[in-house]
Amino acid sequence: MALQHIEKVNVTNQVVSFIQKNIQDGTWPVGSKIPSENQMTEALGVSRPSVRAAIRHFVGLGVLDSIHGKGTFVISNQVAPGNQGISRFTSADFQDIKKVLEFRWLIEPEACYMATQAADPQMVDRLRDLLNHMVDQVGNQDAFVQADIDFHLELCRSSGNPLILKCMEMVYTENRNDFTLINDQFGYKDGIYYHTLIYKAIEEGNAELARDYMQEHLRQALDRMEIEQ
Repeated sequence: MALQHIEKVNVTNQVVSFIQKNIQDGTWPVGSKIPSENQMTEALGVSRPSVRAAIRHFVGLGVLDSIHGKGTFVISNQVAPGNQGISRFTSADFQDIKKVLEFRWLIEPEACYMATQAADPQMVDRLRDLLNHMVDQVGNQDAFVQADIDFHLELCRSSGNPLILKCMEMVYTENRNDFTLINDQFGYKDGIYYHTLIYKAIEEGNAELARDYMQEHLRQALDRMEIEQ
């Protein structure tokens, strides 16, 4: 398992280097649309999750911006290491699953509250589709975990706060394998149960209840993780 994780990280780092080089040398200037996930997967001979993780890395840094239905665009060319003295997240910051869950428990319930307050019919429809996709993918772990992540990110996006979205995109990118591990330990039932409660509260426009369910969802994961450890 550890070796497999290292291999996945190394592949993702290769895609990160590829994207960084193309932005730095001007092949992909600011304002340009980068190749699609499928195009990069084919060109580099890597998996789509590795390409997606690399893209999310740069989205989290404010270098790329993914627009649903249109593609991913370069919005900054500041990709070179630097800015000494400025504290930035690193992969090492995300190695402790418990600490990551604590961070999510502090941030995501409020993001859920904000998203419910700002919810429109289109956002509610997207959440319903993601929830239905989770149900359809029970037994298909990779697809289920991705639908789970997409559900949470939709709430962060709908909060209307780009700092929350970018921060949580980085959290989900760096901890993709940990979400799979959590699914291994807890199965599919709890995820569907809590996501259904959260969705129904949002559909009803009950922001406080949606926040409470998200908090309970993450608190349960934390408590069960502590028991497992």
